[in-house]
Amino acid sequence: MYDRLFDELKQMEDQCGFRLADSPTQTVGYAAVSSLEKTRHNIPLLSLDKTKNTSDLLRFMGSHPVLVMLKLDGLTIKLTYENGRLMEAATRGNGEEGEIVTHNAKVFQNIPVQIPYLGRLVVTGEAFIHQNDFESFKDNLLDSTGAPYRNARNLAAGSVRLLDAAACRERRVSFMPFGVQDGLDDIEDADSKAGKLRALGDLGFLPCYFRRMDNADPDFLERHIRDLRDLAERNHIPIDGIVVTYDSISYSKTCGRTGHHYKDGIAYKFADDLYETRLRGIEWTPTRTGEISPVALFDTVEIDGCEVSRASLHNLSFIEELQLTLGGRILVSKRNMIIPHVEGNLDREGFQMGTLLPSACPCCGMPTRIHQTKTTASGKERITKTLFCDNPACEMQRLRQFVHFASKKALNIEGLSEATLERLIGKGFLHNFTDVFRLEEHRAEIIAMDGFGERSWQRLWDAIERSRNTTFERYLISMDIPMVGNTASRELSRAFNGSLADFEAAVESGYDFTQLPDFGATLHNNIHDWFRVPENRQLWKELQTMMNIEKKNAMTEEIKDNPFVGCTIVVTGKVEPYTREGINAEIESLGAHAGSAVSKNTNYLICGERAGSKLAKAQALGIPVLTPAQFFEMAGK
Repeated sequence: MYDRLFDELKQMEDQCGFRLADSPTQTVGYAAVSSLEKTRHNIPLLSLDKTKNTSDLLRFMGSHPVLVMLKLDGLTIKLTYENGRLMEAATRGNGEEGEIVTHNAKVFQNIPVQIPYLGRLVVTGEAFIHQNDFESFKDNLLDSTGAPYRNARNLAAGSVRLLDAAACRERRVSFMPFGVQDGLDDIEDADSKAGKLRALGDLGFLPCYFRRMDNADPDFLERHIRDLRDLAERNHIPIDGIVVTYDSISYSKTCGRTGHHYKDGIAYKFADDLYETRLRGIEWTPTRTGEISPVALFDTVEIDGCEVSRASLHNLSFIEELQLTLGGRILVSKRNMIIPHVEGNLDREGFQMGTLLPSACPCCGMPTRIHQTKTTASGKERITKTLFCDNPACEMQRLRQFVHFASKKALNIEGLSEATLERLIGKGFLHNFTDVFRLEEHRAEIIAMDGFGERSWQRLWDAIERSRNTTFERYLISMDIPMVGNTASRELSRAFNGSLADFEAAVESGYDFTQLPDFGATLHNNIHDWFRVPENRQLWKELQTMMNIEKKNAMTEEIKDNPFVGCTIVVTGKVEPYTREGINAEIESLGAHAGSAVSKNTNYLICGERAGSKLAKAQALGIPVLTPAQFFEMAGK
């Protein structure tokens, strides 16, 4: 009987021209790899702009036909076919580079490993695990930390990257394509995304569910969203939103992209679910600046498979706006399923701020004070209240200062973690920053500490020794002068040619730092005030005797001619894959100045994902606004 059915299946596959990965004719043995190789994406796999308002979807549509489709909640995969055979499957990775997972794609439940289309075909889609499958075996699987998987998305992501295809097969991973990057240009409606998705169905794929809309009708949009959500629920398909994308491929290509997302589509994120719980307390923790941060402690609730019992309350103004009371009912969420957040308060009666505030610092016991800061946004003035401890000897402040001193953007001392610093401070080995470079005096005692040993000590000491060789910018950041971070330290290095001596001489002569780009009166005062403290001046001088500050080379690299030379450029929002420090370095490499605030002296604003108030200010001042793509094109990069 088995042989007859096997032969019948093989005959049907030969007739239709495609074979699914989990077909009995294709499952003779399962591949395993020793590691996941990297691959570059010739066409970047970027994200989509996001919204939580359907009105934004209608504005996006305009007069263009669109597809309304499921936003699958899994891991993006790209499949490449040549001559009808699956040649490579790769993860999205960072959009530019992913990992090759072909061995696992061949055991996904519904990927055809052979298709009747003989041209080159590149398909993008989502690997996911059906919710009912996840529920059936989630308790028997552990993630890399040894804990049960909390949701189907995490399990799918972990399963796709397994080295053993046999283990991946047991996870019942499925695949749904949502686009065609290359190929199928010979079909009748080759300019239609819907047409290409339907063509994928003829090749053995199960395309992502979608509805087509010819005009921006709000009633139709709401109905399509409701129908698609119901369809996903009935089929146990994990989703976290809806995608709207232009149907015309030629029009989509004219929309361009940012460094983060293509502009031919937008993702509608479902509203975060709210969970009712009770506020049991507020935890107050001093930071290195002296600000005491509040954290809400509440009865544990399970959100998206994770137990949540605490969330930041930001500042006193946030607490006042919510009128929180201990024991009262509150609403919490995990924004974008990541960050716990207190969203609302159901019991406002009896609110008294005084009963919630500690009169003394919870760490050192010294009196606290309330600090008020005025800010202006969209023409409206706002006062933000924060709680402060002014005791410079506060143990928690001191710990946070050491953490900053050893951080990546400062001296970058690997292995000197917060936990290690807390133990070293507790044993009396560290009192100020210079003591870090004297830790060898306590070598034997540190080696004898729990969790330490000869090797751990040597790794730590090697990292400390490496940190002795640093730059003007890193040294200045490590001093923790208020508001002197990456941008300010870089500008000071430029102004004083990387010389700490010249910078110190300028301070002593009463130098006016407001003459530097983006240096206001507050930053000017912060620098001079810091150097007026005798302990700071002593630390500044003594620490330099223990370190080697890299000299700035007077012969700078010739800067290629470009339209940005001598300009001041400010960035707002996220420019992926760059950090803010990274994109500012790109700006500096062009002979331009990377500003931190928009002013009349700003020449350009680069507007990335989730732009802030700088965009409105730039538009009000008539400053040219560039997308990241426009910036890199003008720069010739």
